[in-house]
Amino acid sequence: MSITYEPFAAIYQRAAQRHQGEEALEQQLPQPKTHQELAKIDDSRWLAALTQKIFQAGINWQVVRNKWPNFEELFFQFDIEKMLLISDEQWSDKAQDKRIIRNFNKVMTIRENALMMHEASLQHGSFANFIADWPTDNITGLWRYLKQHGQRTGGNTGPYTLRVMGKDTFLLSNDVEGYLRNRDIITTGKDTKAALQATQNAFNHWQQESERPLCQISQIIAMSVNR
Repeated sequence: MSITYEPFAAIYQRAAQRHQGEEALEQQLPQPKTHQELAKIDDSRWLAALTQKIFQAGINWQVVRNKWPNFEELFFQFDIEKMLLISDEQWSDKAQDKRIIRNFNKVMTIRENALMMHEASLQHGSFANFIADWPTDNITGLWRYLKQHGQRTGGNTGPYTLRVMGKDTFLLSNDVEGYLRNRDIITTGKDTKAALQATQNAFNHWQQESERPLCQISQIIAMSVNR
C-alpha cells in the first residue's frame, strides 16, 4: 500500500502556529553534532551517558543526576578498559555501594555495555567512530544494533542516548508515534521491524524534502500535535 506523506511545510506551519511563530519554534529545535564532533567524543562518555539513561528508567531522573558524581567516581569515570578489568566480586561490591543507586542488574549493564563498545572499537578505532560513521538514513538500524549487542539498551534508552550525545536521530515519543499512527504510517507495535522501517522511510522522505536533520523533523512533528 502506497503511503501519502503530509508535506513537511504543512507540518512546520502547524507547529509554528501552535508555538508562537517560526522564530520561537526555531529556538527550540535541537542541533546535532557534526561527524567530526561525534568522532572526538571519548568512549567513556558514551558509556556514562548510556548508563545514566539505564538508571533513569523507571525512577525520578533528578535522583540519578544527584548521585551521578558518585557513579563517576566509583566506576573510574567509565573508562572502558578499566571496566573490563573489574572482577565479579568487585562488581558485586560496587552494586551494593550506598553512594549510588543499588540495583545489581543495572550495575552489571555497565560491564556488558563496556564490552559492546570495546568490540566496536576494535573494528572502528573507537566506539565514537562507529557511531559517527553510522548513516542517518538507517538510524533505526543503529537502534537495533544497540538493542541486540548491549544490555537494557532497547526501547527509548538507545535513541535518547544518541540524541543526548548529539547523534542525529528522531525519537518515537508519544506525540511522534501518535502522529504516525494517525497518518497510518505505523499500523503495528512501534518496536516491530515493519513499524521501524515505515518510520525510517517517512523521516527519510521528510529529510530529503526539508533538508533538515532528523532530530529537528522529530521535534517539529511533536510540536505540531501538542501545545
